[in-house]
Amino acid sequence: MNRFADIVSRVLSVVLYPLFIPTYGMILFCCAYSIHVLPLPLVWSLVAVIGTFLLTCLLPLTAIWIMIRRGLVADIQIANASERTMPYIYTIFGFGCWAYLVIAVLKAPLFLGFVAIGATIAITLIAIINRFWKISAHLTGMGGLFGGLLSYCLFICATPTWGTILGWLALSWVLMYARLHLDAHTPAQVCAGWLLGITSTFVPYCIFVYA
Repeated sequence: MNRFADIVSRVLSVVLYPLFIPTYGMILFCCAYSIHVLPLPLVWSLVAVIGTFLLTCLLPLTAIWIMIRRGLVADIQIANASERTMPYIYTIFGFGCWAYLVIAVLKAPLFLGFVAIGATIAITLIAIINRFWKISAHLTGMGGLFGGLLSYCLFICATPTWGTILGWLALSWVLMYARLHLDAHTPAQVCAGWLLGITSTFVPYCIFVYA
């Protein structure tokens, strides 16, 4: 049973790796927007998804891979908090370029610009906090994705169903368990990461709408 929990926890940590989350989110947005609002041009969707993947995933992962080869980082999970500074710098740069792509190039809906900027701010805060405390980037990603979902619902003036909310919360809880089971974080670190994520990607747009 313990071995099974180890395997599931490691699989979840890879599948829900923080750098994959923006791409998942962009795919969900393109699908949901085409269903609920109007069909998006195929070229726009491809540029949005591929651009998101290149800037928020491939660029940072390439930098991490080079650092692993040079012995500067132990593994892709970067379990040692002291090794995370340089990877975060590359990640912040990639996320900043992604925010520019979303806002200036794609001319995406306003809420998506807020989400992209919020995600960039969250990564920056993680890099700063990480120097003193190992906050969970995995849970920041999950909280950020949930915040993006709520921002989308606010944008189209829709109320998310209880099934959707409970489903995302359950997935976040399972990932929390996985990170705790692997002894990667403390309960406070995973909770703080999730709250940072949802605050960064939902609260700014919520304030903008109701201010």
